[in-house]
Amino acid sequence: MNLVYGVKDKPKFGQMIVFAFQQLLAILAATIVVPVIINGNTAEFDAASSMSQSAALFGAGVGTIIYLLFTKFKSPVFLGSSFAFLGSMTAAFAGAASAQAGYLGLIIGAFFAGLVYVVIAIVVKVAGVNWINKLMPAVVIGPTVAIIGLSLAGNAVGDLTTGKAANSNPYICLICGLVTLFTVIICSVYGKKTVKMIPFIIGILAGYAVAAVFTVIGIKTGNDALCVIDFGVFSGLKFFAVPDFTFLGAIKGVKAIDAAYIATVAVAYVPVAFVVFAEHIADHKNLSSVIGQDLLEEPGLHRTLLGDGVGSIFGAIFGGCPNTTYGESVGCVAISGNASVVTILTTAIMAMAISFFGPFVTFLSTIPNCVMGGVCVTLYGFIAVSGLKMIQKVDLGDNKNLFVVSVILICGIGGLSVSFGKVTLTSIACALILGIIVNLVVGNKASNKTEE
Repeated sequence: MNLVYGVKDKPKFGQMIVFAFQQLLAILAATIVVPVIINGNTAEFDAASSMSQSAALFGAGVGTIIYLLFTKFKSPVFLGSSFAFLGSMTAAFAGAASAQAGYLGLIIGAFFAGLVYVVIAIVVKVAGVNWINKLMPAVVIGPTVAIIGLSLAGNAVGDLTTGKAANSNPYICLICGLVTLFTVIICSVYGKKTVKMIPFIIGILAGYAVAAVFTVIGIKTGNDALCVIDFGVFSGLKFFAVPDFTFLGAIKGVKAIDAAYIATVAVAYVPVAFVVFAEHIADHKNLSSVIGQDLLEEPGLHRTLLGDGVGSIFGAIFGGCPNTTYGESVGCVAISGNASVVTILTTAIMAMAISFFGPFVTFLSTIPNCVMGGVCVTLYGFIAVSGLKMIQKVDLGDNKNLFVVSVILICGIGGLSVSFGKVTLTSIACALILGIIVNLVVGNKASNKTEE
């Protein structure tokens, strides 16, 4: 990639704030939606005990800073709430005697997941990463990265026709989403200097402005179909509020747990951590291709694993959600050309700071799905394309390579997933595992040579 700012570069302060805000917008929707989903899955607990979106945002900031420390500030990616652990988090609440005990279960579960990462990191430190490169060469990891983006395509397209207001007209939402999409494209392709580096901010503002105009017209005319934004959420807001950190509720639940519950949480979290390990590899291979540096070698896979694992533990202590490296963040780096790790650090600090300011968090949460959908079309697309670029030098005329890529793409895009009780192997994990097996079955040693 032609980067404007490399990993070690430091933009001017004003630019850095703007770039960090863009990163925040890129990861915001996914980070704060995890608590919303968990709250919907645990309706038996009262609303006063629901997980906090602000706390999740704060936890993501904490987890990212810890990750940066472990990786010696050499890996420019933001960590946000992990969707892979949704089932595990739901299980932690389902087996709890109270919401407070459930909060403690979230922290215990994140500890077990983080411990898996620590153990794998120790193995990697001792054995090195060559075995991983042999097990997952470009012919395997390339299409796997591609399906990370392609598997999210449905989410982006679905968001394009969805607003925040209850009765939003899908065609009105589509207009707002397309305004966002084309603004991002025009700014990124034809923009100069700073404009070219902040296409998401400009695109989101343009889409939000159009959505606001439609919403105002809808309110004035009494036509609910034109309302895209729900401005009602601003009523009764407090200017400053301390997030409902998970550990505050967890302290009250200590007496309500026992060994059986801890074992249940462990069983729910540990297998998923092994699944997410595969996605961790894919994300870092993708980011490596963007910044032109193999992160598995430097700072080293053991460091990225430790950063991810320990970051998840502390992220859950504050926000309840185990964290993971975000493809949206990698896409933002690729499109903007800004790989400055200082920008990621600033984003983490910004996420922690704004989590205390109710109006700002609420404003960010009012950004319509259709507007974020317009952004995500480009973000997810770049993830998919970056994966395909990894197999450019792979000889797809050789059936050995062709079968490996075919199996991964079809199983991944087709959504193949396997569940064992409360543990689910995601489509990405299944596709990767099958790809590795096929690559071993066909004895594909030639594929390693084509990637050099």
